[in-house]
Amino acid sequence: MSTRAQIAIQLGPEEWAHIYCHYDGYPSHMLPALVPWTPKDILAAKEIRQVRADELDCFDPPREPPILPRPTRELCHLYVWQDGTWVELDPEAAQPEELPS
Repeated sequence: MSTRAQIAIQLGPEEWAHIYCHYDGYPSHMLPALVPWTPKDILAAKEIRQVRADELDCFDPPREPPILPRPTRELCHLYVWQDGTWVELDPEAAQPEELPS
């Protein structure tokens, strides 16, 4: 069974690329695995099978990530780059002023 996740990366004021991650999207794996990767690395991957600290296992060919107006959790987990680190974001629990701008 796969724990699917998304990584939302802000491109503009109301533009967020949502990169799909197929395996191991649970926080105890993803947060440490994302540490060495920058938002630029994740954007370049476009669509990911699994994030590991030593490798981004990517789909070939990848699909372009959907662009949405704000971070949107459509799968089990959603991760964003905030204040220089990766965090899990629960958009339903966060107040609008707490969401990354």
